[in-house]
Amino acid sequence: MFLKGENRPMFERRLLDNIAAAVPEECGRVGTSPRPGMVVLHPERATDVLAARMRDVFGVATVQPALSVPKRLDLITEAALGELRARFGDPGDTSRTFAVRAHRRDKSFPMTSPQLAVHLGAQVQAATGWSVDLSDPEVTLIVEIDHREAFVSVQRLTGAGGLPVGASGRAVVLLSGGFDSPVAAHRAMRRGLSCDFVHVTGAPYTGPSSAYKAYAVVRRLSRHQPRTRLWVAPLGRAQRALASSTEQDLRTVAQRRLMLRLAEEIAGRVGADALVTGDSLGQVASQTLSNIAAVDAACRLPVLRPLLGWDKEEIIAEARRLGTAEISELADEDCCTLLAPRRPATRSTPQALARIERRVGAEDLVENVLAEAEEFTFPATEGGDHASTARLRTAS
Repeated sequence: MFLKGENRPMFERRLLDNIAAAVPEECGRVGTSPRPGMVVLHPERATDVLAARMRDVFGVATVQPALSVPKRLDLITEAALGELRARFGDPGDTSRTFAVRAHRRDKSFPMTSPQLAVHLGAQVQAATGWSVDLSDPEVTLIVEIDHREAFVSVQRLTGAGGLPVGASGRAVVLLSGGFDSPVAAHRAMRRGLSCDFVHVTGAPYTGPSSAYKAYAVVRRLSRHQPRTRLWVAPLGRAQRALASSTEQDLRTVAQRRLMLRLAEEIAGRVGADALVTGDSLGQVASQTLSNIAAVDAACRLPVLRPLLGWDKEEIIAEARRLGTAEISELADEDCCTLLAPRRPATRSTPQALARIERRVGAEDLVENVLAEAEEFTFPATEGGDHASTARLRTAS
Protein backbone atom coordinates (compact mmCIF):
# COMPACT_ATOMS: atom_id res chain seq x y z
CA MET A 1 0.00 0.00 0.00
CA PHE A 2 3.00 2.30 0.33
CA LEU A 3 2.79 2.77 -3.45
CA LYS A 4 -0.64 4.35 -3.18
CA GLY A 5 -1.02 8.11 -3.40
CA GLU A 6 -3.89 10.32 -2.29
CA ASN A 7 -6.29 7.36 -2.09
CA ARG A 8 -4.11 5.50 0.40
CA PRO A 9 -6.41 6.37 3.36
CA MET A 10 -9.19 4.35 1.71
CA PHE A 11 -6.97 1.27 1.59
CA GLU A 12 -5.90 1.81 5.19
CA ARG A 13 -9.50 2.11 6.41
CA ARG A 14 -10.37 -1.11 4.65
CA LEU A 15 -7.35 -2.81 6.20
CA LEU A 16 -8.33 -1.67 9.70
CA ASP A 17 -11.85 -3.05 9.20
CA ASN A 18 -10.45 -6.39 8.03
CA ILE A 19 -8.02 -6.56 10.96
CA ALA A 20 -10.85 -5.91 13.42
CA ALA A 21 -12.95 -8.66 11.83
CA ALA A 22 -10.06 -11.16 12.06
CA VAL A 23 -9.33 -10.72 15.79
CA PRO A 24 -9.96 -14.03 17.64
CA GLU A 25 -12.49 -13.94 20.46
CA GLU A 26 -10.02 -15.46 22.94
CA CYS A 27 -7.92 -12.27 22.78
CA GLY A 28 -10.69 -10.25 24.43
CA ARG A 29 -10.84 -6.56 23.62
CA VAL A 30 -8.07 -5.45 21.29
CA GLY A 31 -7.05 -1.82 21.05
CA THR A 32 -6.04 -0.68 17.56
CA SER A 33 -3.54 2.11 17.09
CA PRO A 34 -2.72 3.08 13.48
CA ARG A 35 0.77 4.54 13.04
CA PRO A 36 2.63 5.63 9.90
CA GLY A 37 3.33 2.43 7.99
CA MET A 38 1.98 0.07 10.65
CA VAL A 39 -0.89 -0.80 12.97
CA VAL A 40 -0.28 -1.60 16.63
CA LEU A 41 -2.66 -4.04 18.33
CA HIS A 42 -2.92 -4.11 22.13
CA PRO A 43 -4.82 -7.32 23.07
CA GLU A 44 -6.48 -7.76 26.43
CA ARG A 45 -5.15 -11.32 26.41
CA ALA A 46 -2.10 -11.96 24.26
CA THR A 47 -2.04 -15.33 22.49
CA ASP A 48 -0.12 -16.82 19.58
CA VAL A 49 -3.47 -17.12 17.77
CA LEU A 50 -3.60 -13.36 17.25
CA ALA A 51 -0.32 -13.29 15.33
CA ALA A 52 -1.40 -16.30 13.28
CA ARG A 53 -4.70 -14.65 12.35
CA MET A 54 -3.03 -11.39 11.39
CA ARG A 55 -0.79 -13.30 8.99
CA ASP A 56 -3.94 -14.25 7.04
CA VAL A 57 -5.04 -10.63 6.52
CA PHE A 58 -4.23 -9.40 3.03
CA GLY A 59 -2.52 -6.01 3.09
CA VAL A 60 -0.29 -6.96 6.04
CA ALA A 61 3.36 -7.38 5.01
CA THR A 62 4.85 -8.43 8.37
CA VAL A 63 3.53 -9.41 11.79
CA GLN A 64 5.73 -8.73 14.79
CA PRO A 65 4.74 -9.87 18.30
CA ALA A 66 6.41 -7.40 20.66
CA LEU A 67 6.54 -5.99 24.16
CA SER A 68 5.53 -2.36 24.54
CA VAL A 69 7.68 -0.51 27.11
CA PRO A 70 8.35 3.13 28.02
CA LYS A 71 11.22 4.80 26.16
CA ARG A 72 13.78 4.37 28.94
CA LEU A 73 17.06 2.63 28.23
CA ASP A 74 16.99 0.54 31.42
CA LEU A 75 13.44 -0.68 30.76
CA ILE A 76 14.22 -1.43 27.11
CA THR A 77 17.28 -3.43 28.15
CA GLU A 78 15.34 -5.33 30.81
CA ALA A 79 12.56 -6.13 28.34
CA ALA A 80 15.05 -7.31 25.71
CA LEU A 81 16.78 -9.72 28.08
CA GLY A 82 13.41 -10.90 29.40
CA GLU A 83 12.10 -11.65 25.90
CA LEU A 84 15.25 -13.64 25.07
CA ARG A 85 14.92 -15.68 28.27
CA ALA A 86 11.20 -16.29 27.68
CA ARG A 87 11.80 -17.56 24.16
CA PHE A 88 15.13 -19.37 24.48
CA GLY A 89 15.34 -20.20 28.19
CA ASP A 90 18.17 -19.46 30.59
CA PRO A 91 21.57 -19.12 28.92
CA GLY A 92 23.23 -22.48 28.63
CA ASP A 93 24.11 -22.91 25.00
CA THR A 94 26.71 -20.20 24.37
CA SER A 95 27.22 -21.28 20.75
CA ARG A 96 24.25 -19.28 19.44
CA THR A 97 24.78 -16.22 17.28
CA PHE A 98 22.67 -13.08 17.44
CA ALA A 99 22.19 -9.60 16.05
CA VAL A 100 20.39 -6.49 17.26
CA ARG A 101 18.35 -4.44 14.78
CA ALA A 102 17.44 -1.04 16.22
CA HIS A 103 15.28 1.56 14.52
CA ARG A 104 14.58 5.01 15.93
CA ARG A 105 11.46 6.69 14.60
CA ASP A 106 11.51 9.23 17.41
CA LYS A 107 14.62 11.27 16.67
CA SER A 108 14.43 12.92 20.11
CA PHE A 109 15.51 9.66 21.75
CA PRO A 110 19.00 10.35 23.17
CA MET A 111 20.75 7.44 21.41
CA THR A 112 21.02 6.90 17.68
CA SER A 113 19.93 3.57 16.20
CA PRO A 114 23.54 2.25 15.88
CA GLN A 115 24.37 3.36 19.42
CA LEU A 116 21.29 1.61 20.80
CA ALA A 117 22.14 -1.57 18.87
CA VAL A 118 25.71 -1.57 20.21
CA HIS A 119 24.54 -1.02 23.80
CA LEU A 120 21.94 -3.79 23.68
CA GLY A 121 24.37 -6.13 21.89
CA ALA A 122 26.88 -5.73 24.71
CA GLN A 123 24.19 -6.44 27.33
CA VAL A 124 22.96 -9.55 25.50
CA GLN A 125 26.49 -10.85 24.99
CA ALA A 126 27.32 -10.37 28.68
CA ALA A 127 24.13 -12.16 29.77
CA THR A 128 24.25 -15.08 27.32
CA GLY A 129 27.78 -15.52 26.00
CA TRP A 130 26.42 -15.58 22.45
CA SER A 131 28.50 -14.34 19.51
CA VAL A 132 27.50 -11.46 17.27
CA ASP A 133 26.73 -12.30 13.63
CA LEU A 134 25.22 -9.43 11.68
CA SER A 135 24.99 -11.38 8.40
CA ASP A 136 23.15 -14.58 9.30
CA PRO A 137 22.26 -14.64 13.02
CA GLU A 138 20.32 -17.47 14.66
CA VAL A 139 18.54 -14.95 16.90
CA THR A 140 17.53 -11.41 15.97
CA LEU A 141 16.54 -8.89 18.63
CA ILE A 142 14.44 -6.08 17.16
CA VAL A 143 13.99 -2.79 19.00
CA GLU A 144 11.93 0.06 17.59
CA ILE A 145 11.72 3.46 19.25
CA ASP A 146 8.34 4.88 18.30
CA HIS A 147 6.94 8.29 19.24
CA ARG A 148 4.78 6.91 22.05
CA GLU A 149 6.73 3.89 23.31
CA ALA A 150 9.43 1.37 22.48
CA PHE A 151 8.80 -2.09 21.03
CA VAL A 152 11.01 -5.06 21.83
CA SER A 153 10.67 -8.25 19.76
CA VAL A 154 12.51 -11.45 18.93
CA GLN A 155 10.09 -12.57 16.21
CA ARG A 156 9.24 -11.13 12.81
CA LEU A 157 6.73 -13.10 10.74
CA THR A 158 5.91 -12.79 7.07
CA GLY A 159 2.36 -11.59 6.39
CA ALA A 160 0.04 -12.33 3.49
CA GLY A 161 0.95 -9.14 1.59
CA GLY A 162 -1.19 -7.91 -1.27
CA LEU A 163 -4.04 -5.41 -0.91
CA PRO A 164 -6.84 -5.35 1.69
CA VAL A 165 -9.78 -7.51 0.64
CA GLY A 166 -12.60 -5.27 -0.56
CA ALA A 167 -10.34 -2.44 -1.72
CA SER A 168 -10.63 -3.58 -5.35
CA GLY A 169 -14.34 -4.43 -5.41
CA ARG A 170 -16.36 -7.66 -5.28
CA ALA A 171 -16.36 -10.73 -7.52
CA VAL A 172 -18.06 -14.12 -7.76
CA VAL A 173 -15.74 -17.10 -8.17
CA LEU A 174 -16.83 -20.19 -10.10
CA LEU A 175 -15.50 -22.88 -7.78
CA SER A 176 -14.93 -26.38 -9.15
CA GLY A 177 -13.67 -29.41 -7.26
CA GLY A 178 -10.18 -29.21 -8.75
CA PHE A 179 -6.91 -27.48 -7.91
CA ASP A 180 -7.29 -24.44 -10.13
CA SER A 181 -10.21 -22.35 -8.93
CA PRO A 182 -9.18 -22.17 -5.23
CA VAL A 183 -5.77 -20.88 -6.28
CA ALA A 184 -7.39 -18.37 -8.66
CA ALA A 185 -9.67 -17.20 -5.84
CA HIS A 186 -6.72 -16.73 -3.50
CA ARG A 187 -4.86 -14.66 -6.12
CA ALA A 188 -7.94 -12.51 -6.71
CA MET A 189 -8.46 -11.94 -2.98
CA ARG A 190 -4.80 -11.03 -2.58
CA ARG A 191 -5.30 -8.23 -5.10
CA GLY A 192 -8.10 -6.76 -2.99
CA LEU A 193 -11.18 -8.48 -4.43
CA SER A 194 -13.84 -9.53 -1.96
CA CYS A 195 -14.94 -12.93 -3.27
CA ASP A 196 -18.16 -14.89 -3.05
CA PHE A 197 -18.32 -18.41 -4.48
CA VAL A 198 -20.69 -20.51 -6.55
CA HIS A 199 -20.27 -24.25 -6.93
CA VAL A 200 -22.43 -26.31 -9.27
CA THR A 201 -23.14 -29.99 -8.70
CA GLY A 202 -24.68 -32.64 -10.91
CA ALA A 203 -27.56 -33.14 -8.45
CA PRO A 204 -29.93 -34.90 -8.51
CA TYR A 205 -27.87 -37.28 -10.69
CA THR A 206 -24.69 -37.11 -8.58
CA GLY A 207 -24.02 -37.31 -4.86
CA PRO A 208 -23.04 -34.48 -2.48
CA SER A 209 -19.29 -35.19 -2.42
CA SER A 210 -18.31 -32.22 -4.60
CA ALA A 211 -20.42 -29.88 -2.45
CA TYR A 212 -18.58 -31.10 0.65
CA LYS A 213 -15.27 -30.31 -1.04
CA ALA A 214 -16.45 -26.85 -2.06
CA TYR A 215 -17.57 -26.17 1.51
CA ALA A 216 -14.16 -27.24 2.85
CA VAL A 217 -12.26 -25.09 0.34
CA VAL A 218 -14.33 -21.98 1.06
CA ARG A 219 -13.96 -22.62 4.77
CA ARG A 220 -10.19 -22.55 4.24
CA LEU A 221 -10.24 -19.39 2.10
CA SER A 222 -12.68 -17.59 4.39
CA ARG A 223 -9.80 -16.81 6.77
CA HIS A 224 -8.72 -14.05 4.39
CA GLN A 225 -11.84 -11.87 4.41
CA PRO A 226 -14.45 -10.70 6.91
CA ARG A 227 -17.43 -12.54 5.44
CA THR A 228 -17.62 -15.21 2.76
CA ARG A 229 -20.63 -16.67 0.97
CA LEU A 230 -20.92 -19.91 -0.99
CA TRP A 231 -23.82 -20.90 -3.22
CA VAL A 232 -24.26 -24.57 -4.10
CA ALA A 233 -26.42 -24.96 -7.19
CA PRO A 234 -27.74 -28.27 -8.64
CA LEU A 235 -27.12 -28.25 -12.39
CA GLY A 236 -28.01 -31.85 -13.27
CA ARG A 237 -31.46 -31.27 -14.82
CA ALA A 238 -30.18 -28.27 -16.80
CA GLN A 239 -27.30 -30.40 -18.08
CA ARG A 240 -29.72 -33.05 -19.30
CA ALA A 241 -31.78 -30.41 -21.06
CA LEU A 242 -28.65 -29.06 -22.77
CA ALA A 243 -27.54 -32.55 -23.75
CA SER A 244 -30.85 -33.20 -25.50
CA SER A 245 -30.60 -29.96 -27.53
CA THR A 246 -26.86 -29.66 -28.17
CA GLU A 247 -24.45 -31.24 -30.60
CA GLN A 248 -22.41 -33.66 -28.51
CA ASP A 249 -19.04 -31.99 -29.09
CA LEU A 250 -20.42 -28.61 -27.92
CA ARG A 251 -21.88 -29.83 -24.63
CA THR A 252 -18.90 -28.83 -22.49
CA VAL A 253 -18.74 -25.27 -23.83
CA ALA A 254 -22.53 -24.91 -23.59
CA GLN A 255 -22.39 -25.98 -19.95
CA ARG A 256 -19.60 -23.48 -19.26
CA ARG A 257 -21.72 -20.69 -20.71
CA LEU A 258 -24.63 -21.77 -18.52
CA MET A 259 -22.38 -21.69 -15.44
CA LEU A 260 -21.24 -18.16 -16.29
CA ARG A 261 -24.85 -17.05 -16.72
CA LEU A 262 -25.63 -18.54 -13.32
CA ALA A 263 -22.67 -16.80 -11.66
CA GLU A 264 -23.54 -13.51 -13.36
CA GLU A 265 -27.10 -13.68 -12.03
CA ILE A 266 -25.76 -14.22 -8.50
CA ALA A 267 -23.28 -11.38 -9.03
CA GLY A 268 -26.14 -9.07 -9.91
CA ARG A 269 -27.98 -9.96 -6.72
CA VAL A 270 -24.97 -9.40 -4.43
CA GLY A 271 -23.50 -6.37 -6.21
CA ALA A 272 -20.39 -8.02 -7.66
CA ASP A 273 -18.63 -6.42 -10.63
CA ALA A 274 -16.71 -9.37 -12.08
CA LEU A 275 -16.48 -13.16 -12.29
CA VAL A 276 -13.35 -15.21 -11.53
CA THR A 277 -12.46 -18.63 -12.96
CA GLY A 278 -9.49 -20.96 -12.64
CA ASP A 279 -8.99 -21.27 -16.41
CA SER A 280 -5.46 -21.85 -17.71
CA LEU A 281 -5.02 -21.26 -21.43
CA GLY A 282 -5.02 -24.51 -23.40
CA GLN A 283 -5.17 -26.75 -20.33
CA VAL A 284 -8.38 -28.53 -21.44
CA ALA A 285 -10.62 -28.36 -24.49
CA SER A 286 -12.96 -25.74 -23.00
CA GLN A 287 -9.98 -23.44 -22.30
CA THR A 288 -8.74 -22.91 -25.83
CA LEU A 289 -8.75 -19.30 -26.98
CA SER A 290 -11.72 -19.92 -29.25
CA ASN A 291 -13.80 -21.53 -26.53
CA ILE A 292 -12.84 -18.95 -23.93
CA ALA A 293 -14.09 -16.22 -26.27
CA ALA A 294 -17.30 -18.13 -26.93
CA VAL A 295 -17.91 -18.64 -23.21
CA ASP A 296 -17.24 -15.00 -22.33
CA ALA A 297 -19.79 -13.87 -24.90
CA ALA A 298 -22.52 -15.38 -22.72
CA CYS A 299 -22.22 -12.71 -20.01
CA ARG A 300 -21.80 -8.95 -19.67
CA LEU A 301 -19.49 -8.86 -16.66
CA PRO A 302 -15.71 -9.12 -17.09
CA VAL A 303 -14.34 -12.62 -16.49
CA LEU A 304 -11.00 -12.54 -14.65
CA ARG A 305 -8.58 -15.46 -15.05
CA PRO A 306 -5.66 -15.05 -12.63
CA LEU A 307 -4.09 -18.36 -13.72
CA LEU A 308 -4.30 -17.88 -17.48
CA GLY A 309 -0.53 -18.25 -17.98
CA TRP A 310 0.14 -20.84 -15.27
CA ASP A 311 0.83 -24.52 -16.02
CA LYS A 312 -0.63 -27.38 -14.01
CA GLU A 313 2.52 -28.07 -11.99
CA GLU A 314 2.67 -24.44 -10.84
CA ILE A 315 -1.01 -24.49 -9.87
CA ILE A 316 -0.72 -27.70 -7.86
CA ALA A 317 2.41 -26.44 -6.08
CA GLU A 318 0.59 -23.24 -5.08
CA ALA A 319 -2.46 -25.25 -3.95
CA ARG A 320 -0.20 -27.28 -1.67
CA ARG A 321 1.27 -24.10 -0.22
CA LEU A 322 -2.21 -22.71 0.44
CA GLY A 323 -3.50 -25.93 2.00
CA THR A 324 -6.27 -26.52 -0.55
CA ALA A 325 -4.57 -29.33 -2.50
CA GLU A 326 -5.46 -31.99 0.08
CA ILE A 327 -9.13 -31.09 -0.33
CA SER A 328 -8.98 -30.98 -4.13
CA GLU A 329 -7.40 -34.45 -4.21
CA LEU A 330 -10.44 -36.03 -2.54
CA ALA A 331 -12.64 -38.13 -4.81
CA ASP A 332 -15.95 -36.64 -5.90
CA GLU A 333 -18.58 -36.79 -8.60
CA ASP A 334 -17.71 -33.84 -10.81
CA CYS A 335 -20.68 -32.37 -12.63
CA CYS A 336 -18.43 -31.62 -15.62
CA THR A 337 -18.10 -35.34 -16.30
CA LEU A 338 -21.86 -35.82 -16.31
CA LEU A 339 -22.94 -36.32 -19.95
CA ALA A 340 -19.47 -35.22 -21.09
CA PRO A 341 -18.76 -35.78 -24.82
CA ARG A 342 -16.09 -38.25 -25.90
CA ARG A 343 -14.41 -35.60 -28.05
CA PRO A 344 -15.22 -32.05 -26.90
CA ALA A 345 -14.90 -29.29 -29.46
CA THR A 346 -11.77 -27.14 -29.26
CA ARG A 347 -13.34 -24.45 -31.44
CA SER A 348 -16.81 -22.93 -31.16
CA THR A 349 -18.65 -19.73 -31.98
CA PRO A 350 -20.95 -17.61 -29.81
CA GLN A 351 -23.54 -17.64 -32.59
CA ALA A 352 -23.85 -21.45 -32.68
CA LEU A 353 -24.05 -21.65 -28.89
CA ALA A 354 -26.61 -18.85 -28.71
CA ARG A 355 -28.88 -20.77 -31.10
CA ILE A 356 -28.66 -23.81 -28.82
CA GLU A 357 -29.49 -21.67 -25.77
CA ARG A 358 -32.55 -20.18 -27.46
CA ARG A 359 -33.72 -23.67 -28.35
CA VAL A 360 -33.38 -24.96 -24.81
CA GLY A 361 -34.48 -21.80 -22.98
CA ALA A 362 -31.25 -20.98 -21.14
CA GLU A 363 -32.74 -18.15 -19.09
CA ASP A 364 -35.42 -20.43 -17.67
CA LEU A 365 -32.79 -23.05 -16.89
CA VAL A 366 -30.77 -20.51 -14.91
CA GLU A 367 -33.84 -19.42 -12.93
CA ASN A 368 -34.74 -23.02 -12.14
CA VAL A 369 -31.22 -23.76 -10.91
CA LEU A 370 -31.15 -20.60 -8.78
CA ALA A 371 -34.47 -21.53 -7.20
CA GLU A 372 -32.83 -24.65 -5.75
CA ALA A 373 -29.47 -23.08 -4.82
CA GLU A 374 -28.40 -22.99 -1.18
CA GLU A 375 -26.35 -20.20 0.38
CA PHE A 376 -23.76 -20.74 3.12
CA THR A 377 -22.18 -17.87 5.05
CA PHE A 378 -18.77 -18.20 6.72
CA PRO A 379 -17.27 -15.96 9.42
CA ALA A 380 -13.70 -14.68 9.20
CA THR A 381 -12.36 -17.22 11.70
CA GLU A 382 -10.46 -20.33 10.74
CA GLY A 383 -12.70 -23.33 10.71
CA GLY A 384 -15.89 -21.41 9.95
CA ASP A 385 -17.80 -23.99 11.98
CA HIS A 386 -20.75 -21.67 12.48
CA ALA A 387 -21.56 -21.26 8.79
CA SER A 388 -25.21 -20.51 8.24
CA THR A 389 -27.34 -21.62 5.34
CA ALA A 390 -30.29 -20.17 3.48
CA ARG A 391 -32.00 -20.43 0.13
CA LEU A 392 -30.67 -17.95 -2.40
CA ARG A 393 -34.08 -16.48 -3.15
CA THR A 394 -34.59 -15.75 0.57
CA ALA A 395 -31.17 -14.17 1.02
CA SER A 396 -31.54 -11.94 -2.00
